[in-house]
Amino acid sequence: MHEWALAEGIMATAIEFAEKNGADRIEEIVIVLGELQDVDRDIVEFALNNLKKDTIAQDAKFVFEEEKALFQCRACGHQWRLEESKGEMNEEIREDIHFVPEVVHAFLSCPNCGSRDFEVVKGRGVYIREMKVR
Repeated sequence: MHEWALAEGIMATAIEFAEKNGADRIEEIVIVLGELQDVDRDIVEFALNNLKKDTIAQDAKFVFEEEKALFQCRACGHQWRLEESKGEMNEEIREDIHFVPEVVHAFLSCPNCGSRDFEVVKGRGVYIREMKVR
């Protein structure tokens, strides 16, 4: 279950950052979940609530934000969102992208010109956007 590993990474990063900056308490962590990762928010939150026990984050509140995927074609400059490509994707493809977001290039193409040469501008990965510490 990779959600638990993500939660461990989030907690370790937050605690390390807080301690290096002289904080003795983490009050809030804002976590961004990229749409391409297709992470189960409830499992991450459950894991974080278990991992925070007996740490400087024991009273921390977790705020989750979903970052929608945004692509930009390198050939024509067109930008589009994942929902515009839903017709090209079945559940198996979504699962492949979930584990290795880089494979999105094998399954999607620019809806404007058909090129598969595009970049993922947003919606990839999981990261801490903000923390409140004391």
